[in-house]
Amino acid sequence: MRTARSLIPSARLWPLVSLVLWLRLPAGEPGKPAGAAPEAPKKTLPLPGEVFSVRGHAAFVIVPPKSGAKIPWVLYAPTLPGLPGPEERWMFERFLSAGIAVAGIDVEESYGNAAGRALYSALFAELTTRRKFASKVMLLGRSRGGLMTLSWAAENPDKVAGFAGIYPVCNLASYPGLTNAAPAYGLKPADLEAQLTRHNPVDRLEPLAKARVPLFVIHGDQDRLVPLEANSGLVRSRYQALGGPMDWVVPAGQGHSMWTGFFQSQELVDFVLRTCRDLRD
Repeated sequence: MRTARSLIPSARLWPLVSLVLWLRLPAGEPGKPAGAAPEAPKKTLPLPGEVFSVRGHAAFVIVPPKSGAKIPWVLYAPTLPGLPGPEERWMFERFLSAGIAVAGIDVEESYGNAAGRALYSALFAELTTRRKFASKVMLLGRSRGGLMTLSWAAENPDKVAGFAGIYPVCNLASYPGLTNAAPAYGLKPADLEAQLTRHNPVDRLEPLAKARVPLFVIHGDQDRLVPLEANSGLVRSRYQALGGPMDWVVPAGQGHSMWTGFFQSQELVDFVLRTCRDLRD
């Protein structure tokens, strides 16, 4: 008569069984149990606010102490490590005291590409559908943040209350140049040049002009990194030719710098407050 074999492994087999069971366990991060929730992103802001994740990218909101049924808001760019910085504190404080929130999302060095534009749309959806943010947004682009925000605006003119820029980049051919920008678009420089009008803010102004979206720019006349005439100057001439409204402040003798007048511009703040006045409804 045959006897049934034991289903319990012998002592010699236990090390091998333990190894097999360990390999089949779901993997987690080192030092964390499997299935643990990912850590919230960390970011230093110039004023107290909330940092959270949208599609795996660090986003932030700084909300005014008092708000109505809808919260007017400014979308700031570029949100990169260290930005927004202490330079923005002065104007952010004035936005908040007027009941206007400030938000942003890190789209990396996207130079206005499609992936970055999709992240702005995701943040917009998060804030307007799941929170009490207004259905139109004021865009604020500092330097290459102009490429990011204006590229999104060209595809979403019905969602844009206005645009304010601090020496904004508006022309990929000027900065960072097609050779440097092409990798962000997944293209070779020659291919990006052939498709430039599909991506370049200075070539995509017509939808904004038709929607009568107001623009404001402060840009120094000695800017060597983001030349005035090839960027906001070109936007101004083309936008006005299309019938779009634009205010332009050109401080004499100023370049692409941390000059206080760029970041403590009462004209810029007044433009934002005026444009956001009706967004609470």
